Amino acid sequence: MKRHPLLLLMLWGCLTLVHAQVYNVRDYGAVGDGQTLDSPAINAAIEAAVKGGGGQVLLPAGTYLSGSIRLKSNIDLHLAAGCTLLAAPASMKAYDPSESFGGFPEYQDGGHTYFHNSLIWAEGQTNISITGHGMIDGKGLTRRDTERAGNLQGGSIGTGDKAIALKLCRQVTIRDITIYRGGHFGIIMTGCDLSTIDNVTIDTNRDGFDIDCCKYMTITNCRINTPSDDALVLKSSYALKKPVLCEHIAVSNCNITGFKCGTLLDGTYVPEPVGWVCGRFKLGTESNGGYRNISLTNSTFMYSSGLAFEEVDQGVMENIVVSNITMSHVHHYPIYITTGCRNRGPKEVTRPSSARDIQISNVIADDCDSLCSIIVTGMKDEPIRNVWLSNIRLTFQGGGARELVNKDYREQDTNYPEPKFAGQTPAYGLYARHVEGLHVNDVTFRYVRPDYRPAVVLDDVRDCTLRALDAPTEKGVKQVVTFRSENVVTE
Repeated sequence: MKRHPLLLLMLWGCLTLVHAQVYNVRDYGAVGDGQTLDSPAINAAIEAAVKGGGGQVLLPAGTYLSGSIRLKSNIDLHLAAGCTLLAAPASMKAYDPSESFGGFPEYQDGGHTYFHNSLIWAEGQTNISITGHGMIDGKGLTRRDTERAGNLQGGSIGTGDKAIALKLCRQVTIRDITIYRGGHFGIIMTGCDLSTIDNVTIDTNRDGFDIDCCKYMTITNCRINTPSDDALVLKSSYALKKPVLCEHIAVSNCNITGFKCGTLLDGTYVPEPVGWVCGRFKLGTESNGGYRNISLTNSTFMYSSGLAFEEVDQGVMENIVVSNITMSHVHHYPIYITTGCRNRGPKEVTRPSSARDIQISNVIADDCDSLCSIIVTGMKDEPIRNVWLSNIRLTFQGGGARELVNKDYREQDTNYPEPKFAGQTPAYGLYARHVEGLHVNDVTFRYVRPDYRPAVVLDDVRDCTLRALDAPTEKGVKQVVTFRSENVVTE
């Protein structure tokens, strides 16, 4: 067959262009032996790609010992199958110092304030991605919030804190990677817009994903194992020196677990030998701006706490939808909705925290801790408004005492919003206080051991409908008990 010279020339040009857009870190001095510090070579490849207008920075198979990697605009950091990016120990002093916060008061923890002392970080960049079927192993990262002491810039010199830290970035994609031992946070994204996280596996001993002050983001098809802290948590801190809503976030098709760290990856799936694990989906506690238009669907939980929605720092929480959730071996609570007045933020802000329009449906959970029922608690002068709970099936361990119905359950007030500090709830199935507009439809509660608490306790609840409630009680125990409540209709 005759080859047309012009066609061959065009094909060669295309191949050359494709080749020019891939920057192999080994061409810039990376060794990949797990002993040589390769982050200088990786950063050199990134800088070369930036000068070339962008492209893919490739880490082929190998183990790359690394300190801070500075991701830049129009760069795809690609971890190929067989690649491990290994976080260097603090003794090598291979991490960038944490940046200054500029003298502005810090209302949030150091982990939410400083970003540059991370394994991979970017600030103010556009069109960036971290992709590939390789692994990030944060062996050398710290699990502790060490950034408030160490140097004048706010952090301990040489200590790596987080696996991936992105601030004020746009058009972010994180896809297909695995993170093992992610440090303080596996992924933190603050003030990032138009982002996609897909098919990511995290098996770590602190937080998995921290999504703070972000908007227009999808998180799909992820597996998150976090026995010691939150799995997937949305936050709205003061890290951007102003209240910023976390909004328009859609989460779907995720698995959240609390197995012993490392056993999700090795396939042994060992439950933590402690009495309580975390591993939950959560809004809060940092909540200065608040949350709006949040969706969680088609996800599973195993050996973890359940769903927590906490607005305690003078922000708003509204238009929250949860559906199609299964849970097994639920620690402490299956569903927790609360507002409070911790008010960690500028004293000049005087508005109360608020929550409204929250809908949770199609939830099945077994082996739920007897500590807590579903909890919906607002504040006396600012009730939670309009909560829908429908088509929910929960089985509890049981064992609650009869006298708990009259318990003076702790008001949230300025306390840290964690139910374990308040102790057992007065009801075994649903406890609601300071709520206006509570709609419960087709909800079933069961317990394994006898429980002498009512199924439902309503305290200062107005405009409540309980329709098709299927909840047994022991002899002499009422199914529904109300205190100071109005317009409660049972059908």
